[in-house]
Amino acid sequence: MCQAQLRRIVVGVFFLFGFVGNTAFAQSTSTSIRVLRESWTDADERGYAEFILAIGNTRCGTIDKCLKSAANPFARTDPPGTYFSADCADLPYFLRAYYAWKRGLPFSYASSVSPRGRTRDIRYTASGNEISSRRDILSGTTNGPQLLVDLRNTISSAMYRLHPDMEATDLYPVRIDRKSLRPGSVLYDPNGHVAVVYKIEDDGRVLYMDAHPDNSLTRGTYGKKFVRSSPGMGSGFKNWRPTKLAGATKTPEGIFIGGRIEFAKNAELPDYSTEQYFGNVARPADREWSSGPFMLDDQSVDYYDYVRAKMGGGSLNYEPVQEVRNMMRANCEDLRYRAEAVDLAIQRGIHTKSQPGRLPQNIYGTEGEWEDFSTPSRDARLKTSFKELRDQTQRFVEWHAAADKRVHYQGADLLMDLLTAYDQEAALCTITYQRSNATPVQLGYEEIRRRMFLLSFDPYHCIERRWGATQPAELATCRDDATKAAWYLAEQGLRNQLDRTYDVRMDFTLADLKAGPGPGKGVPHPPNIDTRGLLVALIQQRQATPRPPQQTTAK
Repeated sequence: MCQAQLRRIVVGVFFLFGFVGNTAFAQSTSTSIRVLRESWTDADERGYAEFILAIGNTRCGTIDKCLKSAANPFARTDPPGTYFSADCADLPYFLRAYYAWKRGLPFSYASSVSPRGRTRDIRYTASGNEISSRRDILSGTTNGPQLLVDLRNTISSAMYRLHPDMEATDLYPVRIDRKSLRPGSVLYDPNGHVAVVYKIEDDGRVLYMDAHPDNSLTRGTYGKKFVRSSPGMGSGFKNWRPTKLAGATKTPEGIFIGGRIEFAKNAELPDYSTEQYFGNVARPADREWSSGPFMLDDQSVDYYDYVRAKMGGGSLNYEPVQEVRNMMRANCEDLRYRAEAVDLAIQRGIHTKSQPGRLPQNIYGTEGEWEDFSTPSRDARLKTSFKELRDQTQRFVEWHAAADKRVHYQGADLLMDLLTAYDQEAALCTITYQRSNATPVQLGYEEIRRRMFLLSFDPYHCIERRWGATQPAELATCRDDATKAAWYLAEQGLRNQLDRTYDVRMDFTLADLKAGPGPGKGVPHPPNIDTRGLLVALIQQRQATPRPPQQTTAK
C-alpha cells in the first residue's frame, strides 16, 4: 500500500532552507536522489548528531511518528502519504540514508554478506561475515522513499557481524570516549539486536533508541544486556565510515552525476579502535580476545565499568542511591514497552489462533508471526537488566564497606537509603493490563519482578499468561485450551534462561519439551533478581550481628 502511494507522487525539485542547531542546510523536497556534495563534512556529521538527538529526545513510539514530528526538521519536505517503517537492523541505515537523501550527501551500503564458515543462519555466524556486494546511491539511480523501502528489504543484523579489522565496511569500531562515541553511533548486540545512540549523559550513561519487528521504537540505557563477543562477531559501538564520491561529473545545477563511493581506511580514522574487543593494553590474539584487560587508573576494571568511566569523564564515580533509581526507571520504561508489544499481539488476535505444533527453529531469531509478536528476546534483555540491578546493588554495598573510592555516598546509612529509594521507585511503576474479559489488573514493579520468569513470551497464549498469572482468580478469565496450558508449563525452562542461544535448534514439539532437559530447552532454575530481598537480608544480618564490646579505660 505504501509503495503504491509513493509511485503516484509527481517528482519535483526545489529547495527550502532550515536549521539543525545553528547550521543552515538546504532541504530537498524532491523524492529523487540528488548528490550535491562529494563527502560528509564535520558540519554534516554534527548536523546528523543533532538530528538523532532530537529524534531520541521525543517520546514518539514509532519511526513513522518520529519523522512526522516536530523533532524532524525535514518533515514538511516528505511526500504526502509516506509511511516510514524500520525494525532494529534497519534503523541505523534508515536514519543515515534519510538524512543523506535530505541533505544531498553520498551514501552507500552493503547489499549482501556471506558467512565466514558454516552457519545455520547468517545473522548468527560464529566467525562473522564478510561483505559480498554493495550498492552506491548515486544521483538519479533511485528516489528517497524507494531507497528506504529497499533498505527495509535488504538490511539484516548480519550486515553488522563483521570483524573490526575489515576495511571498506559501512561502520567501524570506535575508541570509547566522549569525543568518538556520540549521537548517531551504532550499537550492535551479536544476539541479533541493533540500536542507535542518541545521548550521552554527564554521568556516563549511554542512551539508545531501538526499533522492533512490530515497528515500535523504544529507548534504553546501555548495560550488560548488550553482550561482548569474539571479534569476528563484531559487537559493540561503531561509527559511520567516512566516504567520498570519486569520478563524478558536476552539472551546472550543482548535482554530481555518476562516480563511485570510496571509503576511508582504518588507519586514516582518528577514532578507529579495537579496544572494545581486546582491551586497552596489548592486543591479544583473536582466540584469546577475552583475556585483554581494561585498565583504569592503574586498576583492571570490568568492561562495562570501563565504558561508564570513559563516557563519564575518565574516572569511575557511582552515587549508589541515584544509580539504583536510574536503573529502576529504565527497567520500568522497558516494562511499559513490553506492555505495548503484548497489547499489539492481543489486538491482532494472535492469542486466539491455535498453538502451532512446534516452536520455531529458534525462538530468538525467526520470521513471521513469531518474529513480530513474541517477546523472548525482549524478555531476556529485561531479565538481564533486573539481574544487573541486583548485582550492581550488591557491588555498591561491598565497595562502600571497603571504602572503595568508586563509591561516592554522603549519607549515614547506605542500606536503608537504598531500600527507601527502591521502594519509592517501585511505587511509581505500575502496569495495567486488560484481562480477557476486559477487567483491568494493575501490577506493581515488585509484583512483576516476582513474576518475571512466569511472563509468557509465547504470542499464542492469553494475556493473563503473558503477564505471568498463576492464581486461579486472575487466571479464571484466560480462554486458553488445555494444549496451550500444557505448552505454557513446558516452556518454563526457556523462560528461566537469560542467555539468547541463537546457534541451537529449538523447533521442539510439546512432547519434546516434556521429555526433560536438553540442548536448547533452557535451564531448570532462574537466577536471583531480587534486589529488595538482598537489601532486607543485609539489613537483618546487620541487626542480628552483635556489636563488639566497648573498650573502657582502667583508672
